[in-house]
Amino acid sequence: METSANASIEETSVWGGGNHPLNASYGKMMMWFFIVSDALTFSGFLVSYGFSRFKNIDSWPIADEVFTHFPFLHGIDAPMYYVALMTFILIFSSVTMVLAVDAGHHMQKAKVTFYMLLTIIGGAIFVGSQAWEWKNFIKGEYGALETKGGQILQFVDQQTGKRAAIQEFALPVATERTTHEASNGIWYLDEKSLPTVSLEEVKKGFLADEQLTIRIQKLNEKGQKTVLSREEALAKLDEAVGVVEGANLYHNEYGNPLFADFFFFITGFHGFHVFSGVVINVIIFFNVIIGTYERRGHYEMVEKVGLYWHFVDLVWVFVFTFFYLV
Repeated sequence: METSANASIEETSVWGGGNHPLNASYGKMMMWFFIVSDALTFSGFLVSYGFSRFKNIDSWPIADEVFTHFPFLHGIDAPMYYVALMTFILIFSSVTMVLAVDAGHHMQKAKVTFYMLLTIIGGAIFVGSQAWEWKNFIKGEYGALETKGGQILQFVDQQTGKRAAIQEFALPVATERTTHEASNGIWYLDEKSLPTVSLEEVKKGFLADEQLTIRIQKLNEKGQKTVLSREEALAKLDEAVGVVEGANLYHNEYGNPLFADFFFFITGFHGFHVFSGVVINVIIFFNVIIGTYERRGHYEMVEKVGLYWHFVDLVWVFVFTFFYLV
């Protein structure tokens, strides 16, 4: 009977609605609940990405050929370098957050302020870098043609084996090419902006340059995109119905449109988390400066936002692996 009473008292002290169930504050427990639920959400997205990639394994874009840009290094092929730098910056910001939490445990206001500032700067650089990467992905670099069946045709210089930009070899064709506007158009509808070159101009330039050929999305046994012979390329060119420049939710010059759909959604969802974390960190940073947590006698709020920040960093490791490495 006494044992039963002791067990009841112990259960009451843990689950009786106190401020520290399981020896953790209410706020920290709720942060863990949020992290677990959010982790399941990201897991669902990444599993969906994995299934879609496996289903289209022979036509999936190669990351080393997509993410080749580096700020201020125009025309230089730098596959994955900037993405690796972004990853390092985000992981380093997680280290500074650890140092801020540790300084908070020792009630060192100056150090908490300094390390929180470094964390905010790292997060802001990451968000800005992701926006810059999106811009390049949307704008595109070389351009391609798309067939009626949705297959992407990319152009290659047979001498160098490198991609050829359609804007460089296309030849002008005397046709009227103006963007339809609502002010003067039938049914008063706007039209999307036209590509820099037309399909006819690309075809004319391709026929005039014997060194050009076409490569298709399908990967060969070496994991590289299949390059067609000149004769095969001429036959394939007749199937093209439009010009594709860059990537959006419907067309993707790099390959399968599903890749762009998942890229925008998953990296955008993660980027929103990072941006939200930066905003929260800024609020906490100013609270530290004005001495809010000094008056409370603890820096638990820094620790709670630190849990969120570490989670965001960990998720990026998985996103980075799925999109860029595998």
